[in-house]
Amino acid sequence: MNELKEILLAEDDPNDVELTLNALEDYNLSNSVQVVHNGEEAIDYLHRHGAFSTIPSGNPALILLDLKMPKVDGLEVLRHIKSDADLQNIPTVMLTSSREEKDIIESYKLGVNAYVVKPVDFQQFIDAVKKLGLFWALYNEPPPGSIRKYR
Repeated sequence: MNELKEILLAEDDPNDVELTLNALEDYNLSNSVQVVHNGEEAIDYLHRHGAFSTIPSGNPALILLDLKMPKVDGLEVLRHIKSDADLQNIPTVMLTSSREEKDIIESYKLGVNAYVVKPVDFQQFIDAVKKLGLFWALYNEPPPGSIRKYR
């Protein structure tokens, strides 16, 4: 298997965090996931500010981003990522419960790489996250030198 690459999960719902980590664990990807609980933490993490000032340089291989988060919502985080030259090439997947057309359209306008509606069925949710993690963390080839590898 390829070397594991770091995944950033920005999700405020503890149940969805647990489900996502459990799904990724089946492919031994859960140890490479960094979890933040709101949009402000996601931005701080990406820029290594505050509590994240000591993390190694480089970007995650993938960002799984919830849309409805406190402090800064997912669309604002996405807007920030795609407007920053150092971050804009990070594959970003909106992983959300919103099926609202305006959210989907705005996400794609801002440059999201994929928009996945969280299935309400437990097994469907697990399967969707497994497929996302497997592709983006193991098989997708990001720009050379742009990512932080799992330590």
